[in-house]
Amino acid sequence: MSRDTGRFTVLHVSDLHATESGLLYDAVDGVGRLERVGDYALATGITPEAVVVTGDLIERGNPGAYAAVAAACARLEDRLAAPVLTVLGNHDDAVAARDLPRHADGHVAAHLIDGVRIVRLDSRAGSVDAEQLAWLQRELAEPAERGTIVALHHAPLGSPLPTLRRQGLRNAEALLDVLDGTDVRAILAGHFHHSLAASMRRIPVFVGPSLAYHQVMNAGPDAVAGHDSPMFSLVQLTSDGVSASAIALHSPEPLFTQPITRTAQKVTHVS
Repeated sequence: MSRDTGRFTVLHVSDLHATESGLLYDAVDGVGRLERVGDYALATGITPEAVVVTGDLIERGNPGAYAAVAAACARLEDRLAAPVLTVLGNHDDAVAARDLPRHADGHVAAHLIDGVRIVRLDSRAGSVDAEQLAWLQRELAEPAERGTIVALHHAPLGSPLPTLRRQGLRNAEALLDVLDGTDVRAILAGHFHHSLAASMRRIPVFVGPSLAYHQVMNAGPDAVAGHDSPMFSLVQLTSDGVSASAIALHSPEPLFTQPITRTAQKVTHVS
């Protein structure tokens, strides 16, 4: 795990849009796709310290889906031996979401995992309210051993898509004022349904792609277009920095497959 490798690994998942019955757009099983994230991690040998799901766990108007989402989170936590931390998005229901693990006492919390603090914020309304900001300022007054990750649904910046340009966190400057000069090493967000990497106040911001559908950039200035291309991100913290890589769940046909030749190391014995 991270103490041995020097890496703190997070599987960053976002925007499941789970439904109570049937498939979203007759194609999307958000809960099933969360299960497939676990399959992928186990098949590739990824051993995350945490899984962070940045909101829109259900499709709006489907509060009954939380039971299945909660069960899927519990199974994923058991399979990967890592906590699954969820935040709420604009599609989520604050009352029904209390059925989720770690939400019974509220939707805002801090978790210390192997020296890294992961903070969950609630931006369902499109902003982070004054009460949360005051709590966050108090929480960040004491640095964590290996730094802090802040997770919320709305990123503190807009999308390059014209139709989503104003869909970032409405009070981004207020949040960034609190984070400025603290031990925060990364902000994880969702909502845009496409990946995005940026730096705000010298803090890396990683917007994760969606498990439900991917929004393409060429839909035009007055439209959005969702494509069936589910993805999640692999975020890693090291002593030198932080990185994020988008990973697709769908596997296209390969253009080529080529074996890699490895040179055996010569071992010299000294008597």
